[in-house]
Amino acid sequence: MSEKHSVLMVCFSNMCRSPIAEAVFKHLIKKAGIGSKWKVDSAAISANHIGEKANDRALLTLRNHKVPYNSKARQVNASDFEEFDYIFGMDSKNISDLERMAPENCKAKIGLLGAYDPQKELIISDPYFDSNFAGYEKCYQQCLRSCTAFLEQHKQSECDCWN
Repeated sequence: MSEKHSVLMVCFSNMCRSPIAEAVFKHLIKKAGIGSKWKVDSAAISANHIGEKANDRALLTLRNHKVPYNSKARQVNASDFEEFDYIFGMDSKNISDLERMAPENCKAKIGLLGAYDPQKELIISDPYFDSNFAGYEKCYQQCLRSCTAFLEQHKQSECDCWN
């Protein structure tokens, strides 16, 4: 394979949804034996939490599913639109912010991660203000379904990442 494929997961603060999506995607490609053929990262629209670890409840949810994660929050930057093939927002506001930030001829395909969800839940639930873990589990399950379906669709496309 001549080049890696790449995906960037984005939410408002890179504390809950996008770290979960990043971790799930990395876990899936590692299990499929194609981890070295993908670049995967996550980032925030906001600069509020740059350098911080993901939300404790997000990390516990990932640990409960035996999905490792150790990245720190960062903000989307101009080079992301050229470095990544796909940039997935978690909700409509993320998408409008990303489209506003994108340079005119950006390489990345910008879209909702939830567009791949077989259960048609387009918006990945934001559990940040929930008082319990139910929202984090829902977010995890949505990311799992969406990332799995995206990989399956990508596998069936003309990409050489599965050879």
